[in-house]
Amino acid sequence: YATALSEYWPAFVRSFAYAGIATLLALIIGYPLAYFIAFRSGRWRGLMLILVIAPSFASFLLRTYAWKTILADESPVTSFFNALHFLPDGRILNTSIAVIAGLTYNFLPFMVLPLYAALERIDPRLIEAANDLYASPTTAFRKITWPLSMPGVVAGTLLTFIPAGGDDVNAELLGSTKDRMVGNAIQTNFIEFRDYPTASALSFALMAAILV
Repeated sequence: YATALSEYWPAFVRSFAYAGIATLLALIIGYPLAYFIAFRSGRWRGLMLILVIAPSFASFLLRTYAWKTILADESPVTSFFNALHFLPDGRILNTSIAVIAGLTYNFLPFMVLPLYAALERIDPRLIEAANDLYASPTTAFRKITWPLSMPGVVAGTLLTFIPAGGDDVNAELLGSTKDRMVGNAIQTNFIEFRDYPTASALSFALMAAILV
């Protein structure tokens, strides 16, 4: 354990940093989407839920390869951000930005669905009552909607952060050698180095850290 943690502690820090940022981005993107589906989608609710879930029908590996194409150096996305001078190195692929983008996209449904389930259970009459009592939309959201949706926020955060922290595919395909996460270290030690003690120690340490 001492050898594994002393050698691979940067991968642990990187994994939790990437997973934390991806989880925060998924919450920022997923909450308005789940709110719209729960309260504003009307008869299109079923279709919108299908559109959220549909990408999961494709292989995780295939979706990540698709992001590799989307973020390639010659892609329209990279050209757009280069035109705005947002990319100091002139590229997105093989950077931490690409890894975080891949994590956010691949695990976004795990955030949206618990949020939708929590928001859908909120009684709209509570929000109407707040409006009748002269609460502004911001106050009604802060006092009623957000607290009542907190179980979905917690569930979505856990369901996004836990698999993102142990992921190895996004860092392998979208990042560089400087963006390797602890999942990559575990895979390398198990499959390439056949160093089962170190790989097992890393796996158990990862599970313990995520549990905490």
